[in-house]
Amino acid sequence: MEHFVNHHPLRGPFPQGLEQAVFGMGCFWGAERRFWRLGDGVFVTAVGYAGGTTENPSYEQVCTGRTGHAEAVLVVFDPAQISYETLLQTFWESHDPTQGDRQGNDIGTQYRSAIFCSSDAQLRLAEASRRAYGAALSAKGYGPITTQIAPAPPFYYAEAYHQQYLAKNPDGYCGLGGTGVACPAGLGAEPA
Repeated sequence: MEHFVNHHPLRGPFPQGLEQAVFGMGCFWGAERRFWRLGDGVFVTAVGYAGGTTENPSYEQVCTGRTGHAEAVLVVFDPAQISYETLLQTFWESHDPTQGDRQGNDIGTQYRSAIFCSSDAQLRLAEASRRAYGAALSAKGYGPITTQIAPAPPFYYAEAYHQQYLAKNPDGYCGLGGTGVACPAGLGAEPA
């Protein structure tokens, strides 16, 4: 299967030198679009489920809230063209990470905010970015960030009709909305 927008393969093995990141930020349709629009540095995006207990869950199973999965976006990127910090900035600014198990009218554990890291360096940068963005949000009157940050669990690809849904259905639902608070440049950490 290939990406509907850039025609790259959705599944690996991916070309050498690319890295993977997984983000949960509410409904995965709009979240995926935010990342594929970042340009050539993003090799491919895919939607799926991460952070739960059921192997290979279906959309219907995830929607029950009993599998523990978040709707998530896999971002395969070239760090020579786009930094992980840029992906983090897109993540933070594209949703409200203070809402717990919801984004706007989308309510349930599958809509929680999450960053699943594929390396220790990503984990350090994600934690530092949470501190930096948390301070920026607090200054604007928002509550604490509820985003889960953890090492990457298995990523289970969602059904084919969910992949690049908003490219196939331009008038489709997208409930994503950021806070309007800019994420600080540099995110408060030096890569290690």
